[in-house]
Amino acid sequence: MSTATFRTAVVRVPSGPDSIEIVEVPVTEPGPGEVRVRVAAAAINPVDLGVAGGFFHSIGMINQPERTGLGWDFAGTVEATGPGVDLPVGTRVAGMVAGFDRDFGTYAEQLVVPAADVAVVPDGLELTAASTVPLNGLTAGQILDLIGDAPAPNGGNRLLVTGAAGAVGGYLAVLAQDRGWQVTGLARAEDEKFVRGLGADFTTQAEPGWDAVADAAVLQENGLALVGDGGIFVGVRPNAAPPAERGITSLAVEVHADSARLRELLTRTASGELPVRVHAVVPLDQVADAHRAVAKGGVRGRCVLTP
Repeated sequence: MSTATFRTAVVRVPSGPDSIEIVEVPVTEPGPGEVRVRVAAAAINPVDLGVAGGFFHSIGMINQPERTGLGWDFAGTVEATGPGVDLPVGTRVAGMVAGFDRDFGTYAEQLVVPAADVAVVPDGLELTAASTVPLNGLTAGQILDLIGDAPAPNGGNRLLVTGAAGAVGGYLAVLAQDRGWQVTGLARAEDEKFVRGLGADFTTQAEPGWDAVADAAVLQENGLALVGDGGIFVGVRPNAAPPAERGITSLAVEVHADSARLRELLTRTASGELPVRVHAVVPLDQVADAHRAVAKGGVRGRCVLTP
């Protein structure tokens, strides 16, 4: 009897888009507390380019001798459930697979994940759009957990979001306002309309002296230099917060699954409160071309893979 298989994208010796392979791997059944999801869409993120290019292998965050899976975000339909799971088969869900050191990812036809990590996708939100929410939305929310609520008005509530027109930055610009921050987005001139449309102020060149900086653009030390004495800096590169100086608190987010928050983010996306930006939908077979397109930069919105 032949074993059922499914297709997934991996790298064995990472060296950029040309090293991505589509391989067949055996179907596995969900264990206790797990679900198997038929993937409908998987968003491409900059972190995926770093994995395919070998950056995270080179700094010791990945040690997969056979292969490394690609992809963090996904949306799809529950296909099978393990013991103790009350999600019905056929439920539309979205989620995120966090961590670098793994032999599977979301660039795949299916995925087995903890049921506690997924959120139900609201009616009216397409799965392609839903797949773009988990990683970037949760990253933004967890950056703001590190920054905290703004002090009282006029008590130091000026927040600069670098890369405010990007995926994480766009969420930050909206979500930070919920927590009392007076938000200014740093981005290129051509992105002014988009950033102001999120309710934020806008600048193309930031002066130092901000109470807090959320560094979605990975400016690192240059971003820290924009924080006023005693302020707070939060970066997006795990384990790589710039050294603190001038009494600044310097932190880096390490994103993790959060089903309740993801459900809220998906609901707000469905209602139009949070931006949906799908740049292109690309078949899984064309993943290398999609990575090349993302690497060129300047794309506003996610490229989404469909198996």
